[in-house]
Amino acid sequence: MRTRVLAVTLACGLLTAAAPAFAQGDYPSRPIRVTVPFAAGGGIDITARIATEKMSEILGQQIVVQNQGGAGGSIATAAIVKADADGYNLLYHSTTGTVHSAITDKLSYDWLNDLVPVSIITRFAPVMVISPKLPAKNMKEFVALLKAEPGKYSFASSGAGSAVHLAAEFFLDLAGVKMVHVPYRGTVAAMPDMLSGRIAMMVDGVPPQAKNIQNGIVTAVAVTTSTRSPAIPDIPTMKELGYNFEVPFWTAIYAPKNTPKSAIDKIAAAAQKAMKDPAVVKRLSDIGTESVGSTAAELDKLNREQFALYRQIIKKNPGLLGGK
Repeated sequence: MRTRVLAVTLACGLLTAAAPAFAQGDYPSRPIRVTVPFAAGGGIDITARIATEKMSEILGQQIVVQNQGGAGGSIATAAIVKADADGYNLLYHSTTGTVHSAITDKLSYDWLNDLVPVSIITRFAPVMVISPKLPAKNMKEFVALLKAEPGKYSFASSGAGSAVHLAAEFFLDLAGVKMVHVPYRGTVAAMPDMLSGRIAMMVDGVPPQAKNIQNGIVTAVAVTTSTRSPAIPDIPTMKELGYNFEVPFWTAIYAPKNTPKSAIDKIAAAAQKAMKDPAVVKRLSDIGTESVGSTAAELDKLNREQFALYRQIIKKNPGLLGGK
């Protein structure tokens, strides 16, 4: 009798242990939610929707993109860190996630350990744009304007500590000029104030600004990558203008810690395949974005290298964030 009870107990235990693995074999069996921590219509959001549209086809399951802006992306990141680690809750973040975490110890999560890297999706150039209401039409004139009236003009960002905020602060430090920082819930939200002249400058990705630049809605003065952007080839780099300044941007997919490896592998494989699709590559290229689709290990390496870099920069130059 004891032998029979033991056998039944062992069998039940084996079935229970096997259940999650069997369920993962069906992954994904329902829609996947991908959170973009910035407002809809911005560069990060645009690339997320292009990438996930193709990934949905590959996975045979809908990927729902939702936007949750605020605090440089930390609000949405904190929510995803606490979400169920079942493969159905993903974060589509950018350089900002790494930068923001490197420059402050006040976040409720550990960027390098509370999230699992999945895949680098895109790389693109940031561009500095200025308001059409300004008398300045190029970098030289803009810097002269700022030096003539220190602290008079404001610049926008998608949140304090965001990558675009830090890029702007780097420039101000190198140029030896002062501006007032005004954070928004996304760079798209700052556009009305840019057009009216209440905001003089902001750094943003080329994707959301390419058409604005081409149509004369904003004035581009420089890109912050080592080479010019194919989408706006007439705009010089910071280095061409004499500033030792290079800040590349990227976007990537992350998952909460403890998400099953089988789910991570499946999402990463779908991302890699999607980002090699000719139609996806062209759509992204048309807006000045490079299609990537990396392994999880490649994203993890990039994350850690960039985290260490920005942490070192802030330690050496604490004044870049106004002493904050």
